[in-house]
Amino acid sequence: MAEASLLVIACGALAKEIVELKRLNGWSHLKIQCLPAELHNRPEKISDAVRSELVKRQEEFEHIFVAYADCGTGGELDKVLAEFGVERLPGAHCYDFYAGVSEFAALAEEEPGTFYLTDFLARHFDRLVKQGLGLDKNPQLMAAYFGNYKRLVYLSQSESKELHEMARQHAAYLGLEYVHHHTGLANIERNFGEQVIQWQN
Repeated sequence: MAEASLLVIACGALAKEIVELKRLNGWSHLKIQCLPAELHNRPEKISDAVRSELVKRQEEFEHIFVAYADCGTGGELDKVLAEFGVERLPGAHCYDFYAGVSEFAALAEEEPGTFYLTDFLARHFDRLVKQGLGLDKNPQLMAAYFGNYKRLVYLSQSESKELHEMARQHAAYLGLEYVHHHTGLANIERNFGEQVIQWQN
């Protein structure tokens, strides 16, 4: 049996926050295995990537939890998790548990044409958005990808002035109104922590 009794298979975009929560809460029984954040752009590949990790690691740990929401898999991720008896974070996507379900619903209702950034996405915007969507080489694609968006909402986890300025610049690059909404770690700690604590030795 591994020293850690709980494996968390996580989206790479959540790695920094989960590592920080592990440190702050002393979750020594938790091991984190992150999948590439680039899967954000290819949600049809998430289910197979999670399945592969579950097959490899299921004999090593007493418990496994998946730190993904549905994330655009259209229910395919839940089908995989049901096979293994594994749970995941609630919600349709990570913005639900960063901002809180009701708060995010209010933001979405206020302006459906909203593009969202987190700290991770603000930090890696060039790699995941500009390069990931091919905008760096084909700027004419901007209208196809973002023509129906009206604003960019930055859901910040930290108080970093550098990240705030980067997010503002990303909004300008996309030609969108900039809105900042600070979430901190409280909501993800509550959603994630409920799962982690129940398996703490």
